Amino acid sequence: MTRWGGGLGGTRSDLGAATDVDLHEALAVCDRDPVASVLAASRIEATLAESGRRAGTALWGVRREGRLEAICWAGANLVPVCDPDDEEALDAFARTALRQGRRCSSVVGEAGAVLGLWRRLEPSWGRAREVRADQPSLVIDHEPLVAADPFVRLARSDEIGSVLPACVHMFLEEVGYSPVEGGGTAYESRVRALIAAQRSYVRMEHGADGPQVVFKAELGAATRHVAQVQGVWVTPGRRGEGLSAPGMAAVVQLARARVAPVVSLYVNHYNHRALASYERVGFRRVGTYATVLF
Repeated sequence: MTRWGGGLGGTRSDLGAATDVDLHEALAVCDRDPVASVLAASRIEATLAESGRRAGTALWGVRREGRLEAICWAGANLVPVCDPDDEEALDAFARTALRQGRRCSSVVGEAGAVLGLWRRLEPSWGRAREVRADQPSLVIDHEPLVAADPFVRLARSDEIGSVLPACVHMFLEEVGYSPVEGGGTAYESRVRALIAAQRSYVRMEHGADGPQVVFKAELGAATRHVAQVQGVWVTPGRRGEGLSAPGMAAVVQLARARVAPVVSLYVNHYNHRALASYERVGFRRVGTYATVLF
């Protein structure tokens, strides 16, 4: 579904990609495929809203004949946004990344661009902890096909004591280590920020130890076009009860009503249960993501 424009002409540079890219021009590049580029576009839109200034060294660009053709967001994640066959752009991004050194925890985005960039970086950066090369990218732009769970709602700030442990458990299952080991507060700050931004959805129930999250999901990235769902999780003791599809249907309804007309997500290709659940809700595949984890 990628719709990149422009040829590969232009003068090849050994200096890498340009930095201090104009944010409005960068968004125009992202608009060529809003689903594939949502991770980068969400950071660009946030930077515009926060400061209205350029992103400095956090945004790289490749320009041809006066036109910005490809970009790469370089923050906690490295997110290339370009035609996967654009060897010149991928070479430029790799040179810039190698010059700056690895500062990211992952390379993520459209699979062709991510894997092409990683092939250039791996000889210097060394083996990744994991490469997830086939993550179906799914979207829904209509009402869900199953009834929404009426108990799924936005999380409240006073529920952080229940929401944070659920997020930590999800992260541990998905990535393989705890995001709070070592006593860091960055992950908790991220969870609090998502709740404050009204992008954290939960179904809460009262258990023996008080309120607990039985289903949750977040909008990890959102633009004016697309809201990308991340962190979908059902508490282990309630799995197999059919909470996932109605929960996701509720998230889709709430996100489309308040955030963006299209809801997207990406999932590991081997997670057949999740793929079947999302298909029941009405998601369809439009592409492939990849993630390189360090």
